[in-house]
Amino acid sequence: MYRGNTEYMKQDFLKYQAQTTTHSLAMQVSHAKGSYIYDTSGQAHLDFVAGVSACTLGHCHPEVVTAIQKQAESYLHVMVYGEYVQAPAVAYTKLLASLLPESLEVTYLVNSGTEAIEGALKLARRFTGRTEIIAAHKAYHGNTMGSLSLMGFEERKAPFRPLLPDISFINFNMEGDIQKITEQTAAVVLETIQGGAGFIVPKTEYLQKVRERCNAVGALLILDEIQPGFGRTGALFAFEHFKCVPDILVMGKGMASGLPIGAFTSSKKIMDSLKENPSLGHITTFGGNSVVAAASLATLKVLTETNLIPQTLTKETLFRQLLKHRLIKEIRGKGLLLALIFENAEIANQVVLECAKSNLILFWLLFEPKAVRITPPLTISEAEISKGCQIILKILERISD
Repeated sequence: MYRGNTEYMKQDFLKYQAQTTTHSLAMQVSHAKGSYIYDTSGQAHLDFVAGVSACTLGHCHPEVVTAIQKQAESYLHVMVYGEYVQAPAVAYTKLLASLLPESLEVTYLVNSGTEAIEGALKLARRFTGRTEIIAAHKAYHGNTMGSLSLMGFEERKAPFRPLLPDISFINFNMEGDIQKITEQTAAVVLETIQGGAGFIVPKTEYLQKVRERCNAVGALLILDEIQPGFGRTGALFAFEHFKCVPDILVMGKGMASGLPIGAFTSSKKIMDSLKENPSLGHITTFGGNSVVAAASLATLKVLTETNLIPQTLTKETLFRQLLKHRLIKEIRGKGLLLALIFENAEIANQVVLECAKSNLILFWLLFEPKAVRITPPLTISEAEISKGCQIILKILERISD
C-alpha cells in the first residue's frame, strides 16, 4: 500500500487514525523482539516501557507466540462470554485460582483493565445493595465513564460530566480518612500501588487498616492490580507484599504479554450476584477470547515456572544502584514498576525525548509531570539494564552542563 515510502504511512497515521494528543511520538514500527522495538529504518530501540507495563515477557516471547498460533489454528471467537466451554479460558482461570488466596476463586474475563473496573463496580453495588463508592485522590483506574468517575483529577473529568453519582474520595496513605468508609459504602477502590500519581507505595499497614475498616462496616475492598500485577513488583500480585487480600481483584495490562485483556476475580458467593436478578448482570462479546486466553495461560505458566518474578527485585536493585545522579531526586515504586522523580517537568520531558533520540524508550506518567516511567519487560537482562541506564546518565550529564 505504501510502496516502501514510510512518510506516506506517517501522514496517513496522523490523518486517518484518531489521535490522543497533538504531539504523538509517531515511531514507525517494523517488528519487535525481546527487549527491543525495531523501526522501519532498521534501528533497534531498547524498551524500558513494555507497552506501558503490558508486555510482561517482552515482545513476541516464543512460548506466547506458539500458544497464539496453536489456538488460532483451532478456533477464534465462537460465542459470547460464558455460553460455551472453551479450554484456554477454563485452564487459565483454574490456574489463576490455584495461585490466589482461597477467597479469590472465580474470574470474569473481559477485554481491558478499564472494563474490569466497570464490572467490579457493578458487582460491588449488586452484591451489597449499596451505592457509595470510595476512591482515592490522584487515582487512575481507566477512562471509561465508571472508571473516569473514580479519577481524582477534576480537570480531566469536568469535560465529561455528569459521571457516576455517589463517588467519594479519600487520601491514599492517610489513615485519618479511613473513617470515611461507612455502612453506606458499597466498596473502596484502590490501586495497590498508585500508578499515574507517581508509583506511590502504600505505607506500612495502610492497606490492612483499610481492609479492617471494610470488614467492620460491610464494605467490599476492590484492589486494582492492572499495572503492578503479574510479577512486576516481585510477587505475582502486589497485595501479597502488604498482607491485604481484597474482596475483588482487578487485573489487566500484563496478563497476556501484549494482547488486550482484563479480568476481575472474587469469591463464588460474590460473583454469583451477576447471574440473576437480573440475569446477564455483566455481559461481553469478546471477553475470554480463546486466543487471548491462550496467550494469558502461556504468560502465567512462564511466570510461575521460572525465576522471573523473584529476579524482578534483583533487577530493581540494579536500577537503583546504577541510576544515581544529582538530577534524580527520588526513585519511587517497587520491582520493575519504577519512576524517576526530577525537580521539574522540564527535566523529565528532556530525559524522555533525548533518550528517544539515543534509541532508549522511556515514557511519562499520567498525573506526575516530574516523573519518568521505567517499566521494562520482566525478561530484560542485566546487560540491557546497564546499557539503558548508561544512556540515561549520559543524557542527564548533557542536561546538567
